[in-house]
Amino acid sequence: MTSSFAGKVAVVTGAAQGLGAETARLLARRGASVVVADILKAGAEAVAAEITAAGGTAVAMAFDLTREDEIKAAAEAIDARFGRVDILYNNAALQTENQRSRDRDVVNMDTAAWDAAMAVNVRGPMLLCKYLIPVMLRGGSGRIINATSGFGLLGESTLTAYGASKGALLNLSRFIATQYGKQGIRANTIAIGFVLTETAIATTPQVVKDILLSHHLTAELGTPRDIANVVVFLASEESDFINGALIPVDGGFTAHQASYADFQKLFAAAGLNQL
Repeated sequence: MTSSFAGKVAVVTGAAQGLGAETARLLARRGASVVVADILKAGAEAVAAEITAAGGTAVAMAFDLTREDEIKAAAEAIDARFGRVDILYNNAALQTENQRSRDRDVVNMDTAAWDAAMAVNVRGPMLLCKYLIPVMLRGGSGRIINATSGFGLLGESTLTAYGASKGALLNLSRFIATQYGKQGIRANTIAIGFVLTETAIATTPQVVKDILLSHHLTAELGTPRDIANVVVFLASEESDFINGALIPVDGGFTAHQASYADFQKLFAAAGLNQL
């Protein structure tokens, strides 16, 4: 990639840590002024300070994705400060331990957990688009990247609300691309697989990592930089002909038959790969 983001303004949500923080750093390195947005004010400020210390331009902004008034105020503040918005990366999602414990199968679903997932994971990104797309239109173009998950593409025995919300976010991207593409707005979705964030490294047992790796078509599990690289590509002019698309960034996890890992073991034991 050769595009520079000099003079561009990027808004990254969930940027106080993990994938959002790494994407904010990379966008800033490429020249963008980055709004490091998160409900965790101290974390957002720390990432913004890190970017600034490295010679980049960043400002921390704390707001709650469930509060339309806070999102509207944040959009107005960003517009007042920078006068433009070129990139929006909707990375933030509700995945706390408490939320996960209540987000189960449908029969055992905590309705409040369902509502919370929809509020943060779908309604929040929609509201950011509602208030930032007009700023993008005024500037003649905009790139929106929405982060979904394998849970938004395939069924699972738990995390029903999370999966349903991520599936909805995928279609939101397509609607935005359809409605505003002719006016210079691109909206694409990345389906993120298991990535070795700081939290994943610290909390995921090695046996689980091994199982997940057995279903990857790569030699290693993903890193936050792997995700950030794709976000930056979709925010760049090199991807100008991509709109309304879904791009899996999961090491091939969703590219193969569900029986792949088991057959690999069978083939290894038999010494050949013939069914």
